[in-house]
Amino acid sequence: MNEQAETTRLPGDPTERAALARMIRVDHAGEYGAKQIYAGQIAVLGRSRHGDTLRHMQQQEQHHLDTFSRLIIERRVRPTALLPFWRVAGFALGAVTAAMGSRAAMACTVAVEETIDAHYAAQTAELGEDEGVLRALIEEFRAEELEHRDIGLANEAEQAPFYKLLSAVIRTGCKVAIAASERV
Repeated sequence: MNEQAETTRLPGDPTERAALARMIRVDHAGEYGAKQIYAGQIAVLGRSRHGDTLRHMQQQEQHHLDTFSRLIIERRVRPTALLPFWRVAGFALGAVTAAMGSRAAMACTVAVEETIDAHYAAQTAELGEDEGVLRALIEEFRAEELEHRDIGLANEAEQAPFYKLLSAVIRTGCKVAIAASERV
């Protein structure tokens, strides 16, 4: 963890080990949810012109998930108890936005990936030199999440009906999911 953050630890703040466990737990949950979102979108739009693009993004999310699954085991981190909920919620979010049309599905992607970008940026700023491998992984995955955002924008996400409202609701849901998955 960041050396400065460790010296300013207050009573009740998580230990370095607990903070790292939260990071890995929430990132694992997030990648699991992202995979489910793409599964829902593929279920609806998989045979459309967007199918290959959605499958490409889902494959990258699967790689991220596999990596965090490995870290869960290696670092002996308890995964979130909310995985069954994120499975249903992620798939439903993907399927519902895809049923609203490809632009809404892409708007979902943009909202999720922008939230994850900010989340990963905060994590890399918090990680110290002793966690260089984890920081590098998060930075690599962050770049791929930004690629997904850019794909969504290139596929007319901002032209989705009620784009700003849809994006705000999805971003809020992501932030709630992050907070819950860190702790539960």
